[in-house]
Amino acid sequence: MLILVFNVTRSFAQTGQGATGRTYQNPLPVKFGDPYVLHVKGGKYYMYGTGGKAKNGFAAYSSTDLVNWKEEGQVYYAGNRNGWSDSTAAFNGAYWAPEVYQYNGRFYMFYSAQWKQNPNKETENFRIGVAVADKPTGPFVDVSEKPVFDPGYPIIDANVLFDKNGKIYLYYSRCCYKHPVESEVAAWARKREWFDTIEESWVYGVELKPDFSGVIGQPVLLLRPPVKMNDRQSEWESRSVTSKEVNRRWTEGSVAFKKGDTYYMMYSANYFGGKNYAVGYATSKSPLGPFTKAANNPVLQKNADKGGVVTGTGHNSITYSPDGKEMFCVYHARTSATGESRVVFIDRMKILKDGMLVVEGPTTTPQALPSSR
Repeated sequence: MLILVFNVTRSFAQTGQGATGRTYQNPLPVKFGDPYVLHVKGGKYYMYGTGGKAKNGFAAYSSTDLVNWKEEGQVYYAGNRNGWSDSTAAFNGAYWAPEVYQYNGRFYMFYSAQWKQNPNKETENFRIGVAVADKPTGPFVDVSEKPVFDPGYPIIDANVLFDKNGKIYLYYSRCCYKHPVESEVAAWARKREWFDTIEESWVYGVELKPDFSGVIGQPVLLLRPPVKMNDRQSEWESRSVTSKEVNRRWTEGSVAFKKGDTYYMMYSANYFGGKNYAVGYATSKSPLGPFTKAANNPVLQKNADKGGVVTGTGHNSITYSPDGKEMFCVYHARTSATGESRVVFIDRMKILKDGMLVVEGPTTTPQALPSSR
């Protein structure tokens, strides 16, 4: 098996037995967490993510085929003229999970960071901001000297849905920080004297103003970890607790899209820094729910316990092949070779005739190149 033999200055499409006579292989030579791919209309792909070579901001890569990626350098700097974040705060300012959208001829980056307005000196004072640029490679400048809105608790992992009805929706995760929740899992852990409390993060949705200057109405709770231990989702969403890893259950990294008349929301659960990070999905007939979690969850998880080398699969985005015929799941993971470094994977995903979502991964063997025009 071939593990990460490519670097960012070389092509890693190689001759093989794929349908086009060429293949690619995961992981890609990109060290990002929370990867997000934008496909510019009629043009290139651009990938943004957490970490990489950026300091106090975000870097980007570009590609024409989803396989060969070129460094574009840092495209957002926290110190821009409207910067509202605190680069000296915990987690190095927490510049996390950027997503960029092409809208009305410009490019808008939604991201998470530590808010410098912090009178109570909270360790996790995350909010969501939005910056704008004339090009996907920036430079991005914050549209305001403050976050999009303040719900009164820390939030991360912005995702935006431009619905066909003309409305725009913001999805985000309320952080686990100071959010203890009672559940059968919490009682189970307390009985074993593992943890006194279990904190949880929940996914919310809210309508955005067309100019992104704020929100319309109140946020709606869409997804949270199961309360009952006999819930079919409870086992996989509680692994960070039941493995005695940490006293938190996450619901984060949401990505929403619509197929037919159904809204899909993919999300990640478990400790983002651990091996049990995994992806599930839920469906709804409305952009603000109610969402029902799928029976075939998780749809993406580690394979190290089955002879593979991949762990920590999560925080995905979705994109399509150059000809638009294939759907891909873009996510970060770790391998036995990359250690603690998060690296990018892309694997095919499908929506079956019955509406079931399937991710064909994680893979580390040669795969056919994304279909092209």
